[in-house]
Amino acid sequence: MARLPRYCPGGVPQHVIQRGNNRSICFASHADMATYAQILQEAASKHRLDIHGWVFMTNHIHLLVTPAGDDALSKTMQTLGRRYVRYFNHSYQRTGTLFEGRFKSCIVQTNRYFLLCQRYIELNPVRAGMDRDPADYIWSSYRANGLGQRSMLWQPHPQYLALGSTPQERQMRYRALFQPHVEDSMLLDIRQSINQGLALGSDKFKQQIEAMGGRRQLHLKRGPKSKTGDQ
Repeated sequence: MARLPRYCPGGVPQHVIQRGNNRSICFASHADMATYAQILQEAASKHRLDIHGWVFMTNHIHLLVTPAGDDALSKTMQTLGRRYVRYFNHSYQRTGTLFEGRFKSCIVQTNRYFLLCQRYIELNPVRAGMDRDPADYIWSSYRANGLGQRSMLWQPHPQYLALGSTPQERQMRYRALFQPHVEDSMLLDIRQSINQGLALGSDKFKQQIEAMGGRRQLHLKRGPKSKTGDQ
């Protein structure tokens, strides 16, 4: 099946995931993550991409971003991939690809799903059993959003700024968002959206994005399995 064209309109948030090829590691040390963060910050600044949320895991990366223009995300990721792969291959005396295919991305509805998606991203280390508290994991945006830690990567989104009138109030209310668990149905929706490159939002929002971008935005339902077990 031909893959759907990417739709990245300027001014609309995007959830991005980049995975190591064949789920292999793309970070072998803290120095690797620091280098990736520096290259990402420089590329994002050059191509006008605001970064609101992130998590760097051993074999994959999640980002929550807003591109200023239609090609800002693609250009940022191209620059990032080219420079980081060159660094990684040189550091570990290897050759060849590091990341699988092209990065995955999906549009995120702002008013209902933005902070939920950001919370999903920052809880990755907790779901993976690496830490009990998202604040304990240093390679995510939680410390910037929830604790006020300074970061060159971080650009607060208007949805975050609307949480309060002062930084302290916003941080307190942001931390409170992490007390309840993310519902399983919402986790499934987020994962299906990013894996299939479809908009994350209400059905009405998906229909609007479908009309604007000219590409399908509703999840395809699987047909019944054949009697031979083929899928």
